[in-house]
Amino acid sequence: MAQQYDVVIIGGGFCGLSAAIYTTRSQMKTLVMERAVMGGQIINTDAIENYPGISKLITGVDLITEAEAQATKFGAEYAFGEVRRIALKGGPPFKLWTDDEEYHAKAVIIATGGEHKKLGVPGEDEFGAKGVSYCATCDGNFFTNMDVTVVGGGDSAVQEGLYLTRMCKSVTVVHRRDKLRASMIQQERAFANPKMKFVWDSTVEKVGGNGQVQSVALKNLKTGKQTEMPTQGVFVYIGFTPLTEVFKPEIEMDDGAHIKVDIMMQTNVPGVFAAGDCRWKSTKQLANSAGDGVTAAIAAYEFITTGTVAGHK
Repeated sequence: MAQQYDVVIIGGGFCGLSAAIYTTRSQMKTLVMERAVMGGQIINTDAIENYPGISKLITGVDLITEAEAQATKFGAEYAFGEVRRIALKGGPPFKLWTDDEEYHAKAVIIATGGEHKKLGVPGEDEFGAKGVSYCATCDGNFFTNMDVTVVGGGDSAVQEGLYLTRMCKSVTVVHRRDKLRASMIQQERAFANPKMKFVWDSTVEKVGGNGQVQSVALKNLKTGKQTEMPTQGVFVYIGFTPLTEVFKPEIEMDDGAHIKVDIMMQTNVPGVFAAGDCRWKSTKQLANSAGDGVTAAIAAYEFITTGTVAGHK
């Protein structure tokens, strides 16, 4: 027999837990579904210093522990397993299946986040949070007056590289091609910035160091020549994959598989909301994820109690 809930939140990261705090405080029976470990990507962060209202450094694990405790205090329930099948159109009730269970909900909040594409080279995981990063806005301040490397050639790589020039001594962009893929205006800004350097036709083969990142091993794809370049940080921007595959048959997405939503986080299916890194136009920042989760929770409450959402188009 299917388990019945007012709200099912798919994803137990900071966004999903933020939503759960609000849905449970609104007296809605809430289930948070997580496919792996509660907390999502933020648990890999050793130091958070840009979350409003928290002036002392806090780890991602500590922040998630507090958020989960809040949601639990108000009555959130949890289930671990991956959603394998959905039936959303025509609901509520909206129907979700894992390998072992069936769940029905009056509203669904998709907060599945996504995954940064990795280089897949030796040292990348070893130096995670020790010089290897996937977010300049999150971690750039830790590299003040240092020489860092940005891997990638698209808009994200160039934009984040330009951001890093504000605090870093130098930013070297390593790109596997002989020209950038970023928009022309971003390229013009990058080439005009005296702090930005470029290594063309090259890939990072290894990240080296002793406790902290100290170098990257580079390979020129045209000549085969291998070199070692000193660096104190490596920022990787070779792509981001939203975890939205299971929703594609019924939920509208952009070309990058990010879920389309309006200002209230409403998808094309009334009563189904998407928040955080899995939605389009997300800034992929912690505070943004919390705000998205809260907005989705408030909208879900309105949908359940009135059948509509104010501000929805």
